[in-house]
Amino acid sequence: MNIDTVQFYKQLADETRLRSLVLMAIEGELCVCELTHALGVSQPKVSRHLAQLRENRLVRDRRAGQWIFYRINPELPGWAHAVLEATVKGVRHREPFKGDRKALATMPNRPDAACCA
Repeated sequence: MNIDTVQFYKQLADETRLRSLVLMAIEGELCVCELTHALGVSQPKVSRHLAQLRENRLVRDRRAGQWIFYRINPELPGWAHAVLEATVKGVRHREPFKGDRKALATMPNRPDAACCA
């Protein structure tokens, strides 16, 4: 897979997209509602940023009924995976990333990849 390097870094430069990518890298597949809850931002804002990540092929989505689940694109080039892994390793215990994981862990009725309450 070939991706545009400049666009890759532009996607990481936005706080909402970066926080979403870090959560997906740690958690795996996440529903829009989980990202909305964890990041404390509106659903339209999360969806808009996820659409940009999808258009730039950083994430893949999967529909399950009315819900859409997102995950890091497994076909990203090795260098892109390495950048994401190094980023997660460097920031996972810092704010706001630490708080995002804590908020996600306290979300009631988290989806089980089949539905979202």
